[in-house]
Amino acid sequence: MTLPRFIQIHTLHNYPAALLNRDDAGLAKRLPYGDAIRTRISSQCLKRHWRVADDAFALSRLDVPMAVRSRETPRLIRDRLLAAGVGEPLAQAAVEGLRAAGLVDKAKDLKGKEALETGQAVLLGYAEIDYLVKRCAALAEEHGEEKALKAAIATFLKDEKKNIEAMRLGSGLESALFGRMVTSDVLASRDAAVYVAHAFTVHEAQVENDYFTVVDDLLREAGEAGSAGIFDTELASGLYYGYVVVDVPQLVANLEGVSIHEWSAATPEQRDLAGRVVQSLLHLVATVSPGAKRGSTAPFEWAKFMLIEASDWQPRSLAGAFQNALPVTQPALRKQAVQRMADEIGRMDEAYGAPLARRYLAVDDVSVPGAARLPLKGLAEWARAAVVQAHVEV
Repeated sequence: MTLPRFIQIHTLHNYPAALLNRDDAGLAKRLPYGDAIRTRISSQCLKRHWRVADDAFALSRLDVPMAVRSRETPRLIRDRLLAAGVGEPLAQAAVEGLRAAGLVDKAKDLKGKEALETGQAVLLGYAEIDYLVKRCAALAEEHGEEKALKAAIATFLKDEKKNIEAMRLGSGLESALFGRMVTSDVLASRDAAVYVAHAFTVHEAQVENDYFTVVDDLLREAGEAGSAGIFDTELASGLYYGYVVVDVPQLVANLEGVSIHEWSAATPEQRDLAGRVVQSLLHLVATVSPGAKRGSTAPFEWAKFMLIEASDWQPRSLAGAFQNALPVTQPALRKQAVQRMADEIGRMDEAYGAPLARRYLAVDDVSVPGAARLPLKGLAEWARAAVVQAHVEV
């Protein structure tokens, strides 16, 4: 039996002829690793698609307050104040008062006036936004002069900083999972509970420049040759290794407000939400695909292999199994990739003797040392039970 302080998720996904993640030049992102250049998918890209996925296991279906990441948050607050009956001058003054107190960074338009957007995207929980709107609207009723309202807002934020920080799930589920770093003296930072590595191909990058034209229907009907445009884009194919770690104590602490050092003493009821989050996350990691140019590449894929490990030891990636790139001409490439991972696990187990509980999903005839095979539903339920019960059989 071991305490599942960390849940590690290892995956293999196939993607042919897709542009999963672009760099600033519009090319497939790359990663130099070991003896070859690989194509990669950034962690930001992966997390974004998991956050906004809309399916049976969407994070938004967990009945937990969500958040919004936007530069337009001040405008949203202003518009909600207007909808609440606050006059436009006071609504604008309230937003400027929130800025002055350091709630969001300042941005100015070309005329030097306060803009209704921030210089960078800010992550605010809807519960935080609702609370701020409610309090600002109440203060606007008490203070009808703009300068007085700004001063009242500054005092309110200073006096109630602890109340805002203590709002359970006030910053939203996204920040509870992936963290929130803020420079504001008002909002609370959140340490991430889910760590996501950049996915990369287990073999050398396979890319091709796709040249294409757009047919001009009217020219064609008139019997003339020509097109509406000539374009090119880069497409990549590959088998990607992905790695995700769930820090269970941090997740329970973020969701329930308990001390991170006392998470194992939390009741199963207090760990239930964390368990459901992990269950949903496993489904999302397995089945939600990133990718640009969806209309022309249909980059939709489910994991061909998924290994879940639960232990009390600090996590460790299996990326080392692919430091030497697999030959792209390797027969049964997926099976060989799993074998590389299994061999790496065997060597690590022999060297460290770490007590890890393992379960895996696979579409190929493969095996993993010390691991039982399960379908996705069983895999996700096993991980959920490990978090809720705070123990797992090795």
